[in-house]
Amino acid sequence: MSRPILAVDVDGVISLFGFDQPPDRATAKFEMIDGMVHCISFVAGERLRRLAEHFELVWATGWEGRANDYLPMLLGLPQLPYVSFDGAARFGSAHWKLGPLDAWGKGRSLAWIDDNFDESCYEWAQERTEPTLLVPTESHLGLEEAHTEALIAWAGGLEREARNR
Repeated sequence: MSRPILAVDVDGVISLFGFDQPPDRATAKFEMIDGMVHCISFVAGERLRRLAEHFELVWATGWEGRANDYLPMLLGLPQLPYVSFDGAARFGSAHWKLGPLDAWGKGRSLAWIDDNFDESCYEWAQERTEPTLLVPTESHLGLEEAHTEALIAWAGGLEREARNR
C-alpha cells in the first residue's frame, strides 16, 4: 500500500496570521519571504517531519514551488512536490484548489490541511471514492499537536484496513 498523500497549505498552517499576541519566539519567527513578513511556526516543521513518516507530503498552496525556496531550510524539511494551480489562487477560500488536488490525488487516499475550507471542499471530500480527510486549522495557531495525532491515527487506520483485506 502506498502512503496516503498529505496536501499541506502554508498560510494559516505554517505561516501564522491573525493573532492578537505574536507567538512565543521559541515556537515561531518572523521571516521576510518574497518581500512580505511571515510568522513561520517552527513547531509546524517538527510536526510535518513526524507526519512525513506516515504520508507523502505535497505543498497545496498558492505559493506552489516557491514554498521549496524557503520552507525546507526554515523547517528542516526536504524539498516537496507541489500541486500547480496555474494562477487560480484566491485569498480567503480553498475551493480553487479542488480540481488540481483531485487530479493529484486520483486513486490515492488523501488528507488535506488548510485554514480556508468552505462547503464545496467538504462536499468534494465526501464524494471522492478514495478515503479523504480534511483537517481545518485556525490561522493564528496553524498545525497543532492534536491535528498531527489525528492525522497519524487516520493513516494508521488506513494501513490496518489495507492489511486486513
